Amino acid sequence: MTDRRTFWSTAAADEIAQICAQHGLERVAPEVRRIAQPVADLCVSPKGARDRQMLYGQGFTLHAMSNEGWAFGETRADRYSGWIELSHLENPADAAPTHRITAATSYAKSTEGLKTPGQVTPLSMGSELVVAEDTDGWSRVAWSNKEEACEWFVPSLHLAPINSTDPDPVTIAERLLGTPYLWGGNSAFGIDCSGLVQIACHACGIACPGDSDQQMAQLGETLDPCTPPQRGDLMFWKGHVGWVSDPGTLLHANAYSMSVTYEPLQCAIDRIAAQGDPVLRHARLTLR
Repeated sequence: MTDRRTFWSTAAADEIAQICAQHGLERVAPEVRRIAQPVADLCVSPKGARDRQMLYGQGFTLHAMSNEGWAFGETRADRYSGWIELSHLENPADAAPTHRITAATSYAKSTEGLKTPGQVTPLSMGSELVVAEDTDGWSRVAWSNKEEACEWFVPSLHLAPINSTDPDPVTIAERLLGTPYLWGGNSAFGIDCSGLVQIACHACGIACPGDSDQQMAQLGETLDPCTPPQRGDLMFWKGHVGWVSDPGTLLHANAYSMSVTYEPLQCAIDRIAAQGDPVLRHARLTLR
């Protein structure tokens, strides 16, 4: 049986036909849509549980849709398959994103300038935008509110070119200290352990899947258990992953503190082992 998370990249034609028949789906030619709200849940099934999340402007390849308002497809960034409400997707856009949000949180504003009043929409790190120009510290961006296309404004200091990369994923993850823990979360408004790893890896140009078991199978070089940890290493447990921020400290999104937090590495290892889960893998990434 195909892993549902990789359905559109691995399923055979008969499986696709079966799923489409089961849910009464209309197949469409693959088409990239962009997320049209700050955060959208990528669900297991229509009206189902959250698997992961997508952020404003990120690309979703639509493969099929239902007459009940659901889109079935996959994320462009890591080809994670799932269901998104059609209302959360904008119509196909001509321009690809040019910039990404690098601050933990930012906002788009309907008016330009520091003190001018206007509507405000929060944006998370990782959101993707089409910037038209930068004037006096404000970037004019193409904006979709599902009703009409318009232009809003984002603080330019919160942006970086879409293809720029950061050198240290731990520095990126540290910007999210204190973020609430949210199962399946991928934003600065709520994030889980694998979301924290993925958002930091993507900012550094490192390909990274969405869930911790996928990350354990794909990321980095496996180290001997006796290898001293160093900044940027990843520690994996069953269903959990965290960054090593220094040889004695783990940085992770966790349900124990319900936040992104530092924890003494050995304390975390002992605490999780007491729950019956030893460290399964110590990995080191190759950074550009």
